Amino acid sequence: MKTADVTRTSFAVLFLAALVGCSLWILKPFVGPTIWATMVVVATWPLMLRVQAALGGSRAAAVTVMTLLLVLLFAVPLALSIATLVENADRIAQTARDLATWRPSREAPAWLLALPMVGPKLAVAWEQAVAAGLEGLVVRIQPYAGGFTRWFVGEIGDFGSVALQFVLTVVIAAVMYAQGEVFGAQVRAFAGRLAGERGVGAVTLAADAIRGVALGVGVTAVVQAVLGGVGLALAGVPLAGLLTALMFMLCIAQIGALPVLLPAAGWVLYGGDVGWGVFLLVWSAIVGTLDNFLRPVLIRLGADLPLLLIFAGVIGGLLAFGLVGIFVGPVVLAVGFTLLESWIGEGGAPADGAPPAAP
Repeated sequence: MKTADVTRTSFAVLFLAALVGCSLWILKPFVGPTIWATMVVVATWPLMLRVQAALGGSRAAAVTVMTLLLVLLFAVPLALSIATLVENADRIAQTARDLATWRPSREAPAWLLALPMVGPKLAVAWEQAVAAGLEGLVVRIQPYAGGFTRWFVGEIGDFGSVALQFVLTVVIAAVMYAQGEVFGAQVRAFAGRLAGERGVGAVTLAADAIRGVALGVGVTAVVQAVLGGVGLALAGVPLAGLLTALMFMLCIAQIGALPVLLPAAGWVLYGGDVGWGVFLLVWSAIVGTLDNFLRPVLIRLGADLPLLLIFAGVIGGLLAFGLVGIFVGPVVLAVGFTLLESWIGEGGAPADGAPPAAP
């Protein structure tokens, strides 16, 4: 090859790389909303088709309905949570001040002694824990509360940024709903060009994985949060609506509802209401373990993949990519696992008793 050809090829590659880099830089603010919109549209596409059929085949009406559902699904809970925070701002501040000055009593509370069978033993354990330095432990933990709060706020970001991301997600999802077949054909054509029939199959598998995770993780989180919120409301726990929203986010993040329900049960017991406290403890055990039974069933309805693979993708994706990794992780693992399985199957089984051929 001539020197001129090498130079021209090198500059062409550099120009294409610079063009791709600049394009990604320009589109960076839209990457997150586009990923979220894609996950939402793929997961709810069968529902959109049913809505369209019910509305006489009108795509515009179906897109309008689905967009309004997205707005109601995200905007209404967010608005209610903010309204609850504003309405109870004084109570929250007072609770924070009380926690900052709280010191455990050296004597076990009366409600603990009143518990049948285990009350006296728990009272002895309480007194031993306080004598062993529980008070000093509380004092040492309290300074970290402010740092944790600042970290949490920094991770969430300001409200304006969250609102903008939400608006972009809804707008992009509406466009995808309107042109779903076009986008799907383009993705399948790209996958086919890249890997032939295997690439097209990988696209279908990715869609199934997204729907399975949306069913398993999303629906389970909604059920656990709603049931947990009902228990909090029945037990008379304040800010039940806000705590329900928090439980939903924790369930989506695969942490579960117990970090909210157990402290709430302890708060009710500490207030002396033993009956409702015991009820909330039992209710917490039911709600906290519900995902072990409900989530596998729902995931299998959406994707016929090994449950361990999907669960590893959910947890690993969450740790690697944040909240959107809940969907990205299982898709990547599902596609990779299927391609690996197909590649191994194409090798063929060796003859009976014959060792595999040397490379």
